[in-house]
Amino acid sequence: MTANLPPQYDPKATETKWQKYWEDNQTFKADPEAGGEPYCVVIPPPNVTGSLHMGHAFEETLIDVLVRYHRMTGRNTLWLPGTDHASIAVQTILEKQLKAEGKTRHDLGREKFLERAWEWKAESGNTITNQLRSLGVSVDWSRERFTMDEGLSAAVLEAFVRLYDEGLIYRGNYLVNWCPASQSAVSDLEVDQQEVDGHLWHFRYPLTDGSGYLEVATTRPETMLGDTGVAVNPQDDRYKHLIGKTVTLPILDREIPIFADELVDPTFGTGCVKVTPAHDPNDFEMGKRHNLPFINIMNKDGTLNENAGEFQGQDRFVARKNVVKRLETDGFLVKIEDYKHTVPYSERGKVPVEPLISTQWFVKIDPLSQRALEALDKSNSPVFVPDRWTKVYRDWLVKLKDWCISRQLWWGHQIPAWYAVSETNGEITDTTPFVVAKTEAEAREKAAAQFGQDVELVRDPDVLDTWFSSGLWPFSTLGWPEKTQDFDFYYPTTTLVTGFDIIFFWVARMTMMAGHFTEKMPFDTVYIHGLVLDEKGQKMSKSKNNGIDPLLLIGKYGTDALRYTLVKEVVGAGQNIRMEYDRKTDESKSVEASRNFTNKLWNAARFVMMNLEGQTPQQLGSPAVEGVGLELCDRWILSRYHQVVQQSRNSLETYGLGEAAKNLYEFIWGDFCDWYIELVKSRLQQDAEPTSKKVAQQTFAFVLEGILKLLHPFMPHITEEIWHTLTQTGDDRCLALQAYPEADISTIDPELEQQFELLFGIIRTIRNLRADADIKPSVKVTVVWKSKNEKEQEIVSTGEVYIKDLARVESLENASDTRSGYEVSWNSAGFGMRPFGEGGFGQGGCITGVIGTVELLIPLAGVVDIAALRGKLEKKLAKIEGEIKHTAARLTNQKFVEKADPQVVQVARDGLAEAEKQAEILRDRLKLF
Repeated sequence: MTANLPPQYDPKATETKWQKYWEDNQTFKADPEAGGEPYCVVIPPPNVTGSLHMGHAFEETLIDVLVRYHRMTGRNTLWLPGTDHASIAVQTILEKQLKAEGKTRHDLGREKFLERAWEWKAESGNTITNQLRSLGVSVDWSRERFTMDEGLSAAVLEAFVRLYDEGLIYRGNYLVNWCPASQSAVSDLEVDQQEVDGHLWHFRYPLTDGSGYLEVATTRPETMLGDTGVAVNPQDDRYKHLIGKTVTLPILDREIPIFADELVDPTFGTGCVKVTPAHDPNDFEMGKRHNLPFINIMNKDGTLNENAGEFQGQDRFVARKNVVKRLETDGFLVKIEDYKHTVPYSERGKVPVEPLISTQWFVKIDPLSQRALEALDKSNSPVFVPDRWTKVYRDWLVKLKDWCISRQLWWGHQIPAWYAVSETNGEITDTTPFVVAKTEAEAREKAAAQFGQDVELVRDPDVLDTWFSSGLWPFSTLGWPEKTQDFDFYYPTTTLVTGFDIIFFWVARMTMMAGHFTEKMPFDTVYIHGLVLDEKGQKMSKSKNNGIDPLLLIGKYGTDALRYTLVKEVVGAGQNIRMEYDRKTDESKSVEASRNFTNKLWNAARFVMMNLEGQTPQQLGSPAVEGVGLELCDRWILSRYHQVVQQSRNSLETYGLGEAAKNLYEFIWGDFCDWYIELVKSRLQQDAEPTSKKVAQQTFAFVLEGILKLLHPFMPHITEEIWHTLTQTGDDRCLALQAYPEADISTIDPELEQQFELLFGIIRTIRNLRADADIKPSVKVTVVWKSKNEKEQEIVSTGEVYIKDLARVESLENASDTRSGYEVSWNSAGFGMRPFGEGGFGQGGCITGVIGTVELLIPLAGVVDIAALRGKLEKKLAKIEGEIKHTAARLTNQKFVEKADPQVVQVARDGLAEAEKQAEILRDRLKLF
């Protein structure tokens, strides 16, 4: 049976076909009972609200390359997919929908609101997982998880209750980051520090004894309504005599103390700091140290409350203007300065956060972070690649504060705490007693034992921070807290692939949770990748609207082309990559280049199969290793192949994914397609010597199948399609499950590879000389060569057949051999030749070149019309010199240089430089004739 590929490669049809095949046949379904060495990766769960962006495409491609590679090396592989419930994002979507209907979530009530949330999840929540399928990711879809599915919800309850029982979760009244837009607490990690142009307002606070005043400066004037003190540095001589006295707070006429604290920076503003313990993190700490009152002036929606006096009910920014106006009217405003400073914004709410005293649930971080630090310091676990992120991770663990885990939302894991509201007049207050339990029945039993059978219970309405459930992800997805086969076999997971910006959000929380609950770090290695930057080298973001849609590029060029581009651009682990992109045409030259690579591979594979006479690699058998029948170029390509196998394995084992991709590209496009195919074409003719033909076919088939296996982790679809056609394998087997090639070190011959580098250099030089002399492709030429290097002489002689074949050479004459018919002179006058026995060396009838120490000469007499060629070159030179004159005149015109677009001027300068270079080349050529 003769099998071959269609003339044109159709990425869309091929990729759809194999994505469906892999999923329908559960090709990547993991089996812990199969044993072997496990390799496990859990997907960094994208938000269920999300859609595929370039960052996802980059990350999932990197993971898939690693997973496919390790699966092919024989490891028992599991890549577990899933999504995160994204509390704030989903709730925002639903509340926008309700607002459009003229409703709020409170109009629906919690139960109906959650029903609507689950309906939305069923309809729209699978968008990103379906888009991930288009990347060809080799995940086990049968194990897909969702952070609010039944099993993971059980794990969250177990973790919360256990931490609470151990005294590591507590409820307390503390200063938190409050987002007035979402009306929820947000963690420090969900705060985006933005530099803004603001103001610094200076006010006078009069001393109560009438002896003067203190001048304070602030960026948030409205908070002065909550001031309960003024602080100075104890070493500041300007204010030492005032420590212990009081000032009268303007507007509210509240008497507040002046005290000393080391935290005050005497160089900031006036050196006097207004202290608002309920609305500033530093003031909060000073307030606790000096026993100041904590006065909250803010409602949860960002308006001012009854403690703000006449400003009650005003939005915080409206109140800011009105407070300043009142202070100015009363004579307390000194000055207003322009001031650039950093303001914390809520990443979700997109508004400035408000430090607010609030009763929340917290995790005691110190015991958890200490265990993670111990694993890092004693066992270097986990290992970070690149290593520079180890210090960043460690420093973060050291600095962590207690984690606020409660969120004032409805969508999410509801906190498993029930309040005995019958003890506080039917309301939840800061002092209402509570019980923590996994179920309401268990809670009722606990509460009845404490407060009697008639106790009235109300569950805490808040939900847990999504990172709480995500922190359990590496082990909850494998069945924890149950003792499952998956957990026993695949945990700890092997590799976590993630961006550096999520080390703090997620990586540290996973290591702390895993260390506490499983007594093991959740993964062996953390591979930190960089960002995908836009065509200008800028970070992609919604605010800049500079994202690049991977689905658009997949539709235009194919999945494999996009995947290969993303990986090949990685220069080193952790480095950012830049995406070439034309926004006017939605085209990418770099992805187009990878698409061209797929076409090159497709056409090469077609040529190989057309010359195998219907035989598969298995039917042909492996090419002989010990040289029986192998010709020089066969031994060369096998040496190069096994060299690349070794390089690929080494690179992939050490996370050099970009290096592996580039090496494969150079080998496949250069060595195999451009050279080996050309070298063996003559041996595949019908009248070729049978043994030589058979060895060429064996080598062809062996190397092509090896290439498909090496390239498969990067370009899974096209390699799967070609492999099935090449091997004529049915649907019962696939390339994804074949063994990754192993290097045969005995076939690697560096010296032979160096010899072929010289041969290829000679062939390229002859081809360039032919082009320079305008010699037609159909015309064969005589080439005279000379080298004083004995090794090079041997290489040229041995490879004569290849030089003749690929450079269209009729006769390859050694100038040192008198039998060549030519006598050649190399001296300071140049490179000349004459037929033996004739006087005088002439240069007008030849063209010369040098590669290494091999000097080459092509006699042109009878090959080209030298006079016509000279005329052609002179005409071309005249045209280019005209362009040079015109462009130089433009650039010497001062008006053009000053008024034209700088980019236009630069194009002109570049054009002039290129034209001058071309003119120089033409003048050098004319000297030859």
